[in-house]
Amino acid sequence: MNVLVLGSGGREHAICWKIKESSYLKKLFSIPGNGGISEVANVYEIKPTLENIKRFVEEKEIDIVIPGPEKFLVDGVSDYLNVPTFGPSKNASLLEGSKVFAKNFMKKYDIPTANFEIFDDPLKAKEYIKNKNNLVIKADGLCAGKGVFVCEEEKKMIEAIDKIMIEKIFGSSGDKVVIEEKLIGEEASILVLLNRENYTFLIPSQDHKQVYDGDKGPNTGGMGAYAPTKLIDDTIMKKIEDKIVKRLINGLKIEEINYCGVLYLGLMIVEKEPFVLEFNIRFGDPETQAILPLLEDDLLEIILKIMEGEKLKLKWKDGYSVCVVLASKGYPGEYEKGKEIKFSSRHVANSEWKDIIVFHAGTKKKNGKFYTNGGRVLNICGRENSIKKARETVYSFIEENVYFEGMHYRRDIGLKEERRE
Repeated sequence: MNVLVLGSGGREHAICWKIKESSYLKKLFSIPGNGGISEVANVYEIKPTLENIKRFVEEKEIDIVIPGPEKFLVDGVSDYLNVPTFGPSKNASLLEGSKVFAKNFMKKYDIPTANFEIFDDPLKAKEYIKNKNNLVIKADGLCAGKGVFVCEEEKKMIEAIDKIMIEKIFGSSGDKVVIEEKLIGEEASILVLLNRENYTFLIPSQDHKQVYDGDKGPNTGGMGAYAPTKLIDDTIMKKIEDKIVKRLINGLKIEEINYCGVLYLGLMIVEKEPFVLEFNIRFGDPETQAILPLLEDDLLEIILKIMEGEKLKLKWKDGYSVCVVLASKGYPGEYEKGKEIKFSSRHVANSEWKDIIVFHAGTKKKNGKFYTNGGRVLNICGRENSIKKARETVYSFIEENVYFEGMHYRRDIGLKEERRE
């Protein structure tokens, strides 16, 4: 089969890396790709408009398209192309494309989530938060993972409302806001492969969204992840299945919305009860980079079977996988590009090395060298029998083998899990 992966991040590199080993694969393509993806797939740096993608699909006789980022799906790539596309329709994509839609959907179908209010007027939003503490302000539309503000006091809430609705730092994505109660618990991510009423769970993982150690600082697209997590035991998993996944499937059926693709559940576990923080309509980033190294099965075969409506039982390797994101100076704010990435050797720049896999995110390859080309630059993933050893392996590798000017990363990825053991 000829496969096209859309996107340019670490998630897409991980997907390409895993699909590359598939017995079903003939040729692998990526638009627009990155420096690392160019070593495992045929990368075409064309502008990824729907028209250009459709033309490319026809020219290269693509058999299946796998979109990485949510924007392709929200823009309707699954509806637009004439070939099988592993991702939900434009209608279904509102589950991520609009937090207002998602929260109203959850309320309508009794899916556990934080109590909330919706506002399209900044003055009314500010009136609502008067004399309140511990609220979360969320921009309605897509904001690359940066549209959520967790506020302890009224002053911070006003600042968040101003940034979103008046300064318009996210453009039209900030026309409306969701203001919800802050849930106190521990976060987890569950990825579900879904086709109408059939679903298959991937192993649970935990993302680290804030930029600094100890979950401090502004939100990012994700600074690291690990899998699996003991936070999600069998009892909690059953609640996730019954109270969230089955109710969501029932809601989609009633609304006559077809969903075929990945459903990402961003959860808060509060006293053994799961609450939905957000839905995403695609593979998580960086959760995918942590999960796929533990998957024994053929990813392309899995996707094909899901699209045919099968419910699967997947095989997983023992142990843990830890993924640490190396970011550019300034991220998640403004950052510089074009810094040379220095590896200890050419061999470790883009391959499996002992128990390490290097996935490229914001990188560009020029004259045989790699340069920074985004906020999140590299994903370093380690796989070991214990979470402690996986953490040690990843952080030792980073310190000894990778450097670029302004590089920063969290040093506590997976630490909560280590303390659970």
